[in-house]
Amino acid sequence: MPEDVCDISFSEKVKIFSHDYLMCCAYISGFDNPKYVFTKRLYSTLIGTSQVLEDFLDFHGAKNSKEWYFYRELSAAVRHLSLGGYSQLHILNRLAFYGLPDTRNFENEGKITHGFITTCLMQLAPVIIDEARRLSIPLPEEGYGISHFPGITTNEMLDYDIDDMDKDLQKKNIVKIASEFLSIAAKFEPLGFFKPYALKEMLVIVPDRVNEVEMRRFEMLVHNLQSSFDTYVIHGGFRLGNRKLKQLRGFFSVVFHLLQMIGRLLHFYERHLHEAGYKNIYKKVRDRLSTLINPETLLDRTINYGLFYICHFLTTGKDLATEILNENIERSAVVVGVPVKLGFHSRPSLLVAKTVQHYGGQVELCVGRDRFDASSVLDIQWAGGKIQKENIKKVVFEGDARALRDIEILARVNYGEDSMGKGVPLPKELNYLK
Repeated sequence: MPEDVCDISFSEKVKIFSHDYLMCCAYISGFDNPKYVFTKRLYSTLIGTSQVLEDFLDFHGAKNSKEWYFYRELSAAVRHLSLGGYSQLHILNRLAFYGLPDTRNFENEGKITHGFITTCLMQLAPVIIDEARRLSIPLPEEGYGISHFPGITTNEMLDYDIDDMDKDLQKKNIVKIASEFLSIAAKFEPLGFFKPYALKEMLVIVPDRVNEVEMRRFEMLVHNLQSSFDTYVIHGGFRLGNRKLKQLRGFFSVVFHLLQMIGRLLHFYERHLHEAGYKNIYKKVRDRLSTLINPETLLDRTINYGLFYICHFLTTGKDLATEILNENIERSAVVVGVPVKLGFHSRPSLLVAKTVQHYGGQVELCVGRDRFDASSVLDIQWAGGKIQKENIKKVVFEGDARALRDIEILARVNYGEDSMGKGVPLPKELNYLK
């Protein structure tokens, strides 16, 4: 039996677990305009109180109770909207420190998104209070005042007296982080788009292509990237130090918090607005929630703001990541043979290009005085024409030592094919090429 089982009844405990939550709802209901109401402190209180209430209700079977299901769903709505609002407010508070280029439109769209979230919470608050009354849950006699929820920002900054310039900026860690940023950007490309989606288009991709699970997967990848950066590259803040590195952190920080925000909104949409189940009570509650939280607007903010700017910042950050990568990679050169019989036709060119793209650093194929971009299939095939014409048997690759090691392995198996041009198994070191 759980340790916290006691003689207090459900009706008594639901009053306890609703108390601070309802205090927040009463506080929110006292304002006509959300502009100065929603601070990080308020969000954190909403998140904590709604979560413990939701857990309490779930433990007692509220999901299967006609009487309590709506109250439970309201607590879930508050929790997920507050988590999304917290992340969005964090972006707005920190945007000036990220060092990102041309963020005016992004900031304006972010304010619209935050306004949508806060408006939804303001619409939910009086409904929650009414539902508590219906369930005979007494409202708290005392209330929160505005002094309970100050904003996080002030006009002052603490002395900057720990110099992060002395931190050991190990090149291998910088290279790893820049490479991982490029890898994440490449993995995200299939989800990219360059114009707003109409509702019909959004309904096609959500949740089939864009969903909470997929966004959480990318969120974890970017979170790990940020953690590695803060642990092994720069521990301090954004004000001084290597500006390129800190700007790169700005790119993946804003992506991380956008992923947090849209992950919560997608969870709420998929779980509570998209498909609520076959039973009539679920459909009724879903319809009631839809009048308070417009599903179309929620999708628009998730896709046309959140997903759009994730793609935007991953794409615009690639040039900086590549520049940082090439400044820090170990460079080398290798001499390897030309593919036997057929030279650099489609398959060998593709495998070499994919090897270079995998690591992200610069590599050039040198043929005499001419240099060709080894990340480009077309460039390698252009080089192949010169090689064949001049009957060249060996070539030089120069650049990222990591890629060159794998190109040497690739060359030892004749670039993945036999003398007749048929594919052969690749060594396990090159499994990423499959």
